[in-house]
Amino acid sequence: MEQLLRILEKNARLPIEDIAAMLDKTPAEVAAMMDEAAAKGYIRGYEAMIDWEQAGINVVEAVIELHVSPRKSRGFDEIANVIAGFEEVDTVLLMSGGYDLQVVIKGRSFQEIALFVAKRLSPLDDVLSTATSFVLRTYKRGGRLYQAEEIDERECTVL
Repeated sequence: MEQLLRILEKNARLPIEDIAAMLDKTPAEVAAMMDEAAAKGYIRGYEAMIDWEQAGINVVEAVIELHVSPRKSRGFDEIANVIAGFEEVDTVLLMSGGYDLQVVIKGRSFQEIALFVAKRLSPLDDVLSTATSFVLRTYKRGGRLYQAEEIDERECTVL
């Protein structure tokens, strides 16, 4: 199962026949394994990694570090689930180190994200403080490089 999951993590669009050949199984066996993995919650979905900048579509992303006050009965889970419920929130991670939760937000503008943090995230009772950093450029995500090599079009003149 682990081999299958690793293959799908790298490229979920591979034809089942190719995956079957890689795993030395039949396509029917691979399809059954994929169904089992989805039923058990190993596979949470399939998604395309979009380079919005390359596509010419304005998407602003921010990483927000949160200090929160966990509840005695549920720890960090309760506040993390509330934050995860916001449509603007892409990712919520419980962290070790200097802050408690890392939240990744996507929006159409810096102002939209700033207003979300100021009006919806910061006022939550369990949020003690926030620190927002805007993503300026993505170089690598999910193991894939985003920046194509730039072609050096300078000419060299030899005298």
